[in-house]
Amino acid sequence: MLKKLFMLIFILIISSTLKLEAASHDTTPQTEAISHVTLSNSEQAVAVSYDIIIAGGGMGGSAAAIQASRMGARVLIIEPTELLGGQATAAGVSTMDDMSRQDSGLYREFINKVKDYYAKMRKSIATPYWKEHGRAFEPLVGHKILAEMAQSTDILYHAEVVDVKTLNSSKIITVKTSRDIKTFTCKILIDATEYGDIIPLAGAKYRSGNSVSPEIDLDRMIQDITWTAIIRKYPNGVPVHLKPKNPLPDYERARKNYRAYVTADGFDFRNKYPVKMPVNFISHNAYRAVPDSFTPGSYTGNRKDWRLISKAGVNWGNDYPGQYKWDDRSGMPVLYLESKDFRANANKEALIKTLHFIYYAQNELKENWSVDENEYNFLPDEAKDFPEEWQEIARHMPPIPYVRECRRIIGTYTLNSRAIHENSMSYREGRKNQEFPDAIAIGGYILDLHGGDDDDDIEASLGENQAAIRRDEPAGAFQVPMRILIPSSVDNFIAAEKNLSMSRLASGALRLQPICMMTGQAAGALAAISVRENLQPRDVPSVKVQKVLLDSGVNLSLATYSDVDEKNKHFGSVQLATLHNLIEPKKFPKLPKQRVNSPAKGGITKGRFGVNDIMTKKEIASLIERAEKLSGKKLSLPEKITRGEALDIIVNAMTE
Repeated sequence: MLKKLFMLIFILIISSTLKLEAASHDTTPQTEAISHVTLSNSEQAVAVSYDIIIAGGGMGGSAAAIQASRMGARVLIIEPTELLGGQATAAGVSTMDDMSRQDSGLYREFINKVKDYYAKMRKSIATPYWKEHGRAFEPLVGHKILAEMAQSTDILYHAEVVDVKTLNSSKIITVKTSRDIKTFTCKILIDATEYGDIIPLAGAKYRSGNSVSPEIDLDRMIQDITWTAIIRKYPNGVPVHLKPKNPLPDYERARKNYRAYVTADGFDFRNKYPVKMPVNFISHNAYRAVPDSFTPGSYTGNRKDWRLISKAGVNWGNDYPGQYKWDDRSGMPVLYLESKDFRANANKEALIKTLHFIYYAQNELKENWSVDENEYNFLPDEAKDFPEEWQEIARHMPPIPYVRECRRIIGTYTLNSRAIHENSMSYREGRKNQEFPDAIAIGGYILDLHGGDDDDDIEASLGENQAAIRRDEPAGAFQVPMRILIPSSVDNFIAAEKNLSMSRLASGALRLQPICMMTGQAAGALAAISVRENLQPRDVPSVKVQKVLLDSGVNLSLATYSDVDEKNKHFGSVQLATLHNLIEPKKFPKLPKQRVNSPAKGGITKGRFGVNDIMTKKEIASLIERAEKLSGKKLSLPEKITRGEALDIIVNAMTE
């Protein structure tokens, strides 16, 4: 009945579903957040101008802002919540999905700051996923660190973009807060929202589910959402205000669901896959354990520490609809992306489902756990009609759900699962260089769809089906090409989150926190260069963006060379040479095929680039010819020079 009611609501409001609604939050951050931008009365009366405006301060948006501001651009982030970090903080998924450790650039900087923060308290961040090589943090700690990294960026919290217009070469952005309407202008607009909500406002063509605008099929399916929770152990008993006496409606269905995942006498996970279900509560918490700043001592994901775990994320068994299904189908209807009203109702049901787990843990499992009242302190709109005892719980829940799939722009190139697989096969099984010449990030994850994975919901037009989920699984690390950040037709607009030009299966591998942050950093670099050189993003040579990223500590090539490690002064130039085939290495690397979410275990043979070898005249001529063709510039080199020295000269000349 509830599903039919949702459909009836949609029919009644279909004429206005694509219009953004006003944000109803207080614009004053409720946490340690620093609201960097305070507009004067005179500024509020006229449009305030920025080089770059970023809608959404998630992992991608924050990284884009940090990178662009470090390059001298004036940047504004417009963030609907009171937190930076999106899925990793505001949505509570603060256990990083980077098991393959493909981290560099701003993501590496961020993780190192997280590690240093907890090291001062003698605590480990290697807490999740039943092992000691995971990484996690408390959501408000993640926000605090991101806010410090973004301190040169203006940030407007509790605000959202409600209109986008184009005037000459500028974007006019209308922003609504709970208090007023503000107007801004910018040269480049970046959509880094969790839903891809700015794409239709900007007039860009996009994919939603397996259909293309304007012919969106609202009945097709996308991935489940999850309203996570951060729960904590209360050794002396759960405080009365965090232990509701009565369950929320529909609890019996939730109890049946959770019994399939975790029970008091469930199995003890012993590092064997697939996981034998249901697990016990200790194993459940060890899966998404996070450090606890408010409890003495430390623990890791090592089995011997599991009983010490005092804080964890709830992101298992509470996908919505998940096992409930939607009209007996897997996933969430595309209507969720296209209708704000439908979305609000679905989000409320997802929140209730997770709150049911809190009640289940306290009453069925007899555990002294509840939400951590040190995390968050803002009542979500979805909980404002809850009974008072549940509002006290809900105000310590993440302010938004974890949204795995959103609208995706259509670029001149669309990345699909087969392209990811072929790219990941570079240097494997006797193959050579199959890298993307315009690579701007390296990822490492499987084609992971939480629902919506039937053939009818996967994009056959992009050569994909359900069988491709296994057939095209990446064989290791893979690259992200710059092309998928740029829409095919709309000017002054860039995508920087889960909204890139890619298939649904590709998005399953690119939706995680680390890769979103790295593609966001690339979007920020691209935007800053576009502003500085007065070019459309699609006209910016990829090599210029790559040079900025390499100088910022980002790794771009899949090749590994014994004579050129990250500390080598020629490291960046050699990566560019590999990407663009400027010089062939003396010996290609050989890599093993492996699951991308598992650390490599031997079998890696590094190649040799020959960075210190003196070049022959033939090699010099070939390098100059290839570089001139790529850059359109006239280039020259001394007659006697090493390969590394030659590349440094050529790269600097190409990117100046």
